[in-house]
Amino acid sequence: MIDHLVYAAPELDAAVDAFEERFGVRAAGGGQHVGLGTHNRLLALGPRTYLEIIAPDPGQPEPAAPRPFGVDGVTEPRLVGWAIAHDDIEQARAAAVAQGFDPGEVLDGQRRTASGEVVRWRLTSNALVGGVVPFLISWGDTPSPALSAPAGLVLESLHVEHPDPALITSRLRALGTDVEVRLAPEPALVASISGRDLR
Repeated sequence: MIDHLVYAAPELDAAVDAFEERFGVRAAGGGQHVGLGTHNRLLALGPRTYLEIIAPDPGQPEPAAPRPFGVDGVTEPRLVGWAIAHDDIEQARAAAVAQGFDPGEVLDGQRRTASGEVVRWRLTSNALVGGVVPFLISWGDTPSPALSAPAGLVLESLHVEHPDPALITSRLRALGTDVEVRLAPEPALVASISGRDLR
């Protein structure tokens, strides 16, 4: 199941404003990824699916490592990654490895909300680089952020574009998903959200 899409931008407030102007719903919630140098806002795309708008956080010091999802190199807002939810992330990772694709070690993640609450999850380390191949995520006892994010939009479809569709299709199958992969000169994620495309 698609857990969320990651939409990166150079500046969070400007991206939230532009997204609201185009789609009619304002992203809210989210918080800071302390130590990673990013912050985010969220929008529900369904009962258990959401969009994360992420950007460098000017309120944090420069992180020791590059920001996740290649955020440092983003000059225009775009989709940079996506996640598949699994209750047992270790088992899902082992199944992918057995089928020839290693999504990386399982890491602990967290963010601090505006109210100071710490939200925790686990994810595979391929999330740190982003891209058209999804990462795995498990929320454990934490409710899906989609449940509290502003509603009104629906993820109607998602497809991947890539110069080597067979390679990407094999990786998606190893991760247990069958999202369509189309031949294209450059890798890209393309989502249809409430009748409009988002890349």
